[in-house]
Amino acid sequence: MSTIKNGDTVKVHYTGTLEGGEVFDSSVNRDPLQFTLGQGQLIPGFEKAIIGLGVGESTTTNIPSAEAYGDKNPEMVVTVEKSQLPEGMEPEVGMQLQLNQPDGQAIPCQVTDVEGEQVTIDANHPLAGQDLTFNIEVVEIA
Repeated sequence: MSTIKNGDTVKVHYTGTLEGGEVFDSSVNRDPLQFTLGQGQLIPGFEKAIIGLGVGESTTTNIPSAEAYGDKNPEMVVTVEKSQLPEGMEPEVGMQLQLNQPDGQAIPCQVTDVEGEQVTIDANHPLAGQDLTFNIEVVEIA
């Protein structure tokens, strides 16, 4: 039986949960996720978890934040004046925004606090700082 190794293109079904058991993403009822192992397309802990598995095999893996989306970086949380936001925008906690870097690259971020004329924006990945659990089933190895 063939097992997964670096460089293989694989298809997997997965369900990702947070420490409290809340599902944050799943491929169930969708097409399986396809990627090439070792190309950095997925978080490192996910890739490590499937090395050596064969088609039809499953695993449950706990991935610490350092091997997932990293720890929260306080430098990626900024407070700005409402006047710096697009005209007419009424920021609300949870609102998704994009900040544009000087090179034109867009960074997704989220409004985390609104106090008077001050708006706090967090550009960390929403799952940064969280340990994750994945249930993974190997569907195909190409």
